[in-house]
Amino acid sequence: MTFHVRVVSPPDLTDPLVDVLVHHSGVANVVVLRGCARRPDGDAVQFDVLTSSANSVLRQLQAIQDDRHCSIAIENVDAAIGETADPAAGHGLVERDIAPVWDVVEAKIRSEAVYAPSFFILLAIAGLIGAVGILTNSQILIVGAMVVGPEYNAIMAVALGTDKRDKDPVLRGLVALVAGFSAAIVVTFLFGLAIRWSGHTPEAYLLGLRPVSHLINSPDLFSVVVAVLAGIVGVVSLTESRAGALIGVFISITTIPAASDMGLSMAYASWTQARGSTFQLLLNVTLLIVMGALVLRVQRIIWRPRSAG
Repeated sequence: MTFHVRVVSPPDLTDPLVDVLVHHSGVANVVVLRGCARRPDGDAVQFDVLTSSANSVLRQLQAIQDDRHCSIAIENVDAAIGETADPAAGHGLVERDIAPVWDVVEAKIRSEAVYAPSFFILLAIAGLIGAVGILTNSQILIVGAMVVGPEYNAIMAVALGTDKRDKDPVLRGLVALVAGFSAAIVVTFLFGLAIRWSGHTPEAYLLGLRPVSHLINSPDLFSVVVAVLAGIVGVVSLTESRAGALIGVFISITTIPAASDMGLSMAYASWTQARGSTFQLLLNVTLLIVMGALVLRVQRIIWRPRSAG
C-alpha cells in the first residue's frame, strides 16, 4: 500500500526535506515545485511513500520543521501501476503486518470528532428509531438505530485524548456524549409519553412482553465481554482501516438502544427497567473508552520496534 503526500514547505526547509526523501528507500516519485504554493506561500513537494515507511518519513519531516509547521496532506493510493512491492511485506499465504501510520490514524479520529448540530440530531433520531424497535420488539430497528448513532466518533476521541494525555478532546468528547445521549433520552421520553397518551402502545409491550427491552436493560457478564471485545475490535479497525469490522462494532454494542430504553421506561413508569438501561449505557460507554485508550497504548508499544526504522 502507498500514500501520496503533499507538503507545502518554507523555501529554506525544502532542500533538507527533499534530501531526506530522495535518500529514503520507501519514498518514490518526488516532485518539487518551487514557489508554486500559496496560503501558505512556499514550495510544493509531492511524493509517494510505502505504508511501511510512512511513520519513519513523517517523523523525519517533523524533525526538519523545528518550530515551524509545514502543511502536510496525505491521501491513500488505491492502486499504482508499476508500483514496487513493499519490502516489509512477506510473500506467500500470510504477509507480515505493517505498522499503523499513527499521524493518519490520529488525524482521522480528530476529523470525525466534530460535534456539529447534526451529531446531536442523529443521536436523537437514532434514539427514536431504537424506541420504535423496543415498542414493536423489532431487532432490525434496534440494529438500524445502532448504525445511525454517531457516538462512537466521540468515544474514540475521548480514548485518543486519554492515551495522549490531552484533556481538551477528553472534555469536549465527554460533554458531547452527555449532551447527545441526554437529547436522545429526552426525545425518546417525550415520544413514549405521546404514544402512551394516544393509546397506540402495542399490546405486547403493555402486557410486559418485551424481549428486546429485556436484553437491553438487563446487563450481565456477557454485556461486559461484548463491550470489551467491541472496544478492541473498534480500535484495530481504525488503525488497520477495516471499515467492515468497524460497522460490526456499531451493531454489537448497546449504547443508543440503552438510551432509548431509558426514555421509554421513564415514560411508562418502569423504573426498574430504566435503572437497568442506565447501567447498561454507562457500562458500555465506559468500557469502550477504557479499552480504546488501552488498545491504542498497547498497539503503540507493540509496533514501536517496527516503526522506529
